[in-house]
Amino acid sequence: KEGLILTNYHVIADADEINIILSEDDKDRDGIDAKVVGGDAEADVALLKVKPDRKLVAAHFGDSDALEVGEWVMAVGNPFGHGHTVTKGIISAKERVMPLSNFSNYLQTDTPINPGNSGGPLINTAGEVIGINTAINAAAQGIGFAIPINYVKRILPELRSKGAVTRGFIGVNIGEITPQLAQY
Repeated sequence: KEGLILTNYHVIADADEINIILSEDDKDRDGIDAKVVGGDAEADVALLKVKPDRKLVAAHFGDSDALEVGEWVMAVGNPFGHGHTVTKGIISAKERVMPLSNFSNYLQTDTPINPGNSGGPLINTAGEVIGINTAINAAAQGIGFAIPINYVKRILPELRSKGAVTRGFIGVNIGEITPQLAQY
């Protein structure tokens, strides 16, 4: 209701200007300018703020930890410029790792996710947002990934108040012990 919008960081990372189109009505064709409140490249989450000329309806967050493999879900997005497209599928797996990502807790879905779906919601059958559509496995058909909304809920206060997420680091790496390292 406050005009806050969650999306993927990679969607807005190199943008000079951000313009949000809320509906496909002719009166909204020009969209609304948005400002970046915060972003986290590692989690691929960004928080935007708009000041619309009308009241917005807030999306309700669900509980992504309670999801079961096989549960029906829907992806909402703008694939290939086809605005406000909804596709359906199931949760195929939880806690998936994707190559080239430090994040290791993706929801895997067979819901069709295409270029343009990034940043859109993954919704359960109760109409609750349970993830943010993020990526596809381009070498396969029907393998898409979403950031679980419970993870987003944990970082959202920091994105909102500080504009970034701070993570602790203790300076430890895990790796093979070679004879040279053992001697050192």
